[in-house]
Amino acid sequence: MPFTVAIVGRPNVGKSTLFNRLAGKRLALVDDQPGLTRDRREAETQIGPCDVMLVDTAGLESGDEGLTARMREQTEAAIAQADLILFVIDARDGVVSADEIFASLVRGSGKPVILAANKCEGRSGEAGVYDGFRLGLGEPHAISAEHATGIEAVTDAIVEACERTRDAVAGGAGHENEEEAEAEDVAHPLRVAVVGRPNVGKSTLVNALLGEDRMITGPEAGITRDAIAVELEWDKQALRLFDTAGLRRKMKVEAKAEELSVGDTLRAIRFAEIVVLVLDAEQPFEKQDLQIADLIEKEGRGLVIAINKWDLVPDKDERMQILRETCQRLLPQLTGVKIIAVSGTERRGLGKLMDAVFAVNALWNTRLPTRALNKWLGDAVDAHPPPAVSGRRIKLRYMTQANARPPTFIVFCSRPKAVPQSYERYLVNGLRTAFELPGVPIRLHLRKGDNPYVPRD
Repeated sequence: MPFTVAIVGRPNVGKSTLFNRLAGKRLALVDDQPGLTRDRREAETQIGPCDVMLVDTAGLESGDEGLTARMREQTEAAIAQADLILFVIDARDGVVSADEIFASLVRGSGKPVILAANKCEGRSGEAGVYDGFRLGLGEPHAISAEHATGIEAVTDAIVEACERTRDAVAGGAGHENEEEAEAEDVAHPLRVAVVGRPNVGKSTLVNALLGEDRMITGPEAGITRDAIAVELEWDKQALRLFDTAGLRRKMKVEAKAEELSVGDTLRAIRFAEIVVLVLDAEQPFEKQDLQIADLIEKEGRGLVIAINKWDLVPDKDERMQILRETCQRLLPQLTGVKIIAVSGTERRGLGKLMDAVFAVNALWNTRLPTRALNKWLGDAVDAHPPPAVSGRRIKLRYMTQANARPPTFIVFCSRPKAVPQSYERYLVNGLRTAFELPGVPIRLHLRKGDNPYVPRD
């Protein structure tokens, strides 16, 4: 297990900037707007000789109700699970009452603490650094996360704390031999992104799959902002789930925070292998749902549609039949896509959903033998020959699979630019039916074959 470091502090002291700096990547959303981070974001990185799990948390705020209370619960959970706490203050403001309140919470955890006084560029933060001594959390480290000043002192302190922890448990948690260590080095987890419009229940569904309240949920739309990655094992299969912010129509995206969230969600879709598109059972297949599904198909990701809030549907069999017909009509480019009814609040349909995810992943990785493809191509051309263009017949000579993830095929023909799009769709639909590839994006490229009568050098 990596050494876990939770970065905590009040809002807008630069926790996410420091998180990105230590991770070596721009993972967390960063802006001048306070309270941008809400859920815990995790990232594994290497600091010196130590494998470290960094945890970025929401800004600690006082309050016992609503979203603020739920954000605080997530931060407290991160503190409880951490091996080391990195407490961040704003050196330009000095120690304020909120810092003192939350410093007492951190001290009460009994965990080792590193105090970082951020925003120390220039001389503006000198007084705030010395003010940090009165928190009782040890000597403050003067840093500027944005300008990478003083970061080395923080990383040295993390390495020192990590090595102390390792020394304390040495001998009790070692491997019996090297073979056991190699057994843990399994294939990378299947990356699954959970996407959809705001307030369709994406975070609730992720929490149901995890079996814990890992994501902040509530009746408010747009709670999730970062694309949060969490690890999960389902039927001995390692998964990496991405809970994402809701995607609204572009014209309705107003605030800077929402623009950042949309960008993070789009990156999660491109990074994922399988995407679960969550629809509201009471308002399914709205225009934005269809646009998201089309985006997923264009990105070449495997797709599973989850109809959430199924517990609110009265006549379930009739509604499912209508949904399948509607999907077939509105998403012809994804014919046969799997539609699974789920309820995140009641944890229903989760097994069927994950079975569908694994099945689509297998199809997404499909490789077909060249011989079978060419036999099918011959039958498809005999049944429906390509039309003659400008009085000249188009000849389809040979077919092969160039790639998987998604399945990608190349057809060599005499005049690729003259083949109508309708005939390309005929070939794609025929491939999908003949080789049982429902709901998986299929790429078909037409290439001009070599002329055997032209001499080669």
